[in-house]
Amino acid sequence: MSANEKNQARHRITELTQEIRDHQFKYYVLDAPTISDAKFDALLKELSALEAKNPELLEPDSPSLGVGGGFATSFAQHDHIEKMMSLDNAFDADELNSWFDRIEKESPSPQYLCELKVDGLAINLLYENGQLVRALTRGNGVTGEDVTLNVKTIKGLPHVLKGKNIPAQIEVRGEVFFPVAAFNQLNEELEEAGKPLFANPRNSAAGSLRQKDPRITASRPLSVVVHGVGANDGLVFDNQSDAYVELLKLGLPISHRFRVCDTREAVLEFIDFYNKHRHDVEHEIDGIVIKVDSIAEQRKLGFTSRAPKWAIAFKYPPEEVTTKLLDIKVSVGRTGRVTPFAFMEPVKVAGSTVTNATLHNQEEIERKGVLIGDTVIIRKAGDVIPEVLGPVIDKRTGKEKKFVMPTHCPECGSQLKAITEGDVDIRCTNQRSCPAQLRERIFYIGSRSALDIDVLGLEAAIAMLADKIIDDEGDLFNLTEAKLIKSEFFTKKDGTPGKNVEKLLAALEEAKSRPLWRTIVALSIRHVGPTAAQALATRLGSMDAISKASVAEFADIDGVGGVIAESIVEWFSVDWHQSIIKKWSAAGVAMQNKVGKAKPQTLAGLTIVVTGGLENFTRDSIAETITAHGGKPSSSVSKKTDYVLVGSDPGSKLAKAQELGVTIIDEAKFLELLNG
Repeated sequence: MSANEKNQARHRITELTQEIRDHQFKYYVLDAPTISDAKFDALLKELSALEAKNPELLEPDSPSLGVGGGFATSFAQHDHIEKMMSLDNAFDADELNSWFDRIEKESPSPQYLCELKVDGLAINLLYENGQLVRALTRGNGVTGEDVTLNVKTIKGLPHVLKGKNIPAQIEVRGEVFFPVAAFNQLNEELEEAGKPLFANPRNSAAGSLRQKDPRITASRPLSVVVHGVGANDGLVFDNQSDAYVELLKLGLPISHRFRVCDTREAVLEFIDFYNKHRHDVEHEIDGIVIKVDSIAEQRKLGFTSRAPKWAIAFKYPPEEVTTKLLDIKVSVGRTGRVTPFAFMEPVKVAGSTVTNATLHNQEEIERKGVLIGDTVIIRKAGDVIPEVLGPVIDKRTGKEKKFVMPTHCPECGSQLKAITEGDVDIRCTNQRSCPAQLRERIFYIGSRSALDIDVLGLEAAIAMLADKIIDDEGDLFNLTEAKLIKSEFFTKKDGTPGKNVEKLLAALEEAKSRPLWRTIVALSIRHVGPTAAQALATRLGSMDAISKASVAEFADIDGVGGVIAESIVEWFSVDWHQSIIKKWSAAGVAMQNKVGKAKPQTLAGLTIVVTGGLENFTRDSIAETITAHGGKPSSSVSKKTDYVLVGSDPGSKLAKAQELGVTIIDEAKFLELLNG
């Protein structure tokens, strides 16, 4: 074989190896193959044939030698081509004005680019000839950790740049973040499953990106936004704002929340606006970054040893405050889970006054080193539950004491223990009659997640149990006016029925005809939330079939799995649980999917995301309508989304759809699709 033929073979083997590895990653990690098995096999066959003819070119890690699924992140260290600088900070208007003075002394009448400072994890993306070849964390600014495989799982981040003017090499700087809505949803699911919650979106993003198995990272709804350029060979721009336009043309996700300001007064207005609206953004922010927009002026201003002189971060006051931890108490949830919480001196944080904050479990208290009597730091971001971050050690007096987890339920005195070996959570074993579990289960039945029963709130649940109107949730649908007026909660001062009596009875009657999956959710089966309940109802169709199914049959249902399967079988094996089912069924509560003419499958195969308020649908009913007509409702916008249905006051999903080029429709167009 000639030298030229040998070089051609080497080039083709390199090309095939890269292409095959890319397809293996999409198949094994992203679960989103882009070619047929036959086409993949043809590529692998061609590679094997070339290696057989040229054995000296066979590499030890060739995909022809393995099954292809062994992707793992090693966190090897690599240098950035161009150093990743930090930013100097300003914490008040005086410090910011001093920076303005220094800039305007060197560059009279500059324009300033203002953008949000995303509270995430800094990342450096290296593209060569349009291909994403490496993703590094910031590290020490010179050297970072290789997290390429994990970063490649982030939806919306291109592995290959698009457009006509692809640079030969470019480092793109950005921030990986966990959207706040997705973070809240994930914590709700973890709470439902009885698992420890994540502390905050930033830590969740960092932890998700540092998983050795990229499949775990792929299961987390991470996002990324780019905001800068490092080493660059081929991308031309005169201003920072122009760079964002060019990056967007390459298919990279930029933030549209930036503004070029002519004056420092305009900069201060931008800062003030987002200080007031910081919780209206899809990700957490901790300030505003201000940059001189002109690249020529940036070069003239230069750098210090650690930061550019032409940029500064204005930091908002921290939403972490300190207060006195008066006591650590425990609460008992509807499935018996015992959760310690901090009882504190009232303190205002993120716009509201709080006295309680979660501590998750005994292990978490020990990890944080919190003692009763400590001055503690607490944090509350958006709708996230207030949480104790840790103690202020310097303020200890020596009178603080260690918290000891109770061995018996504070409500009923029953023993507390872990249900499964190795479980960090302990539970009250008196599931049937523990007052705490009872009132929480009844309260949950009335929630929007379950049967959505008006008036059935926590106070109503407490009153009905305290006045012995009901013994447990099985009695709910047999309530009458005569029973309810035995309680002061449901009567007027003159002893006649209050308005809430009629409302509750009407709401209970309406709840009887709710879809089967909502009835399943209302039973408070451990680990079974709305997603699993809908899968059960769709596959098995009736409560009777669910009660008789085996672990193997449940585990075979997409969205259920082994742990949930065992929990369902265990729940239905309990006599008093079966009694609840019988009472509800006798009262007329729906125990099977509605029998009737199947809805026309006009949305079959379509993935639809909804954002904003609709005139003809509630949040739950639109999801049910999409599902009934063969579609798939989704909570996040991606390239796989077919339509984004936009109502009044849409959120950030609209901007995401516009960025990805997803088709946007209004409610009228949706109804047209629905009607075929």
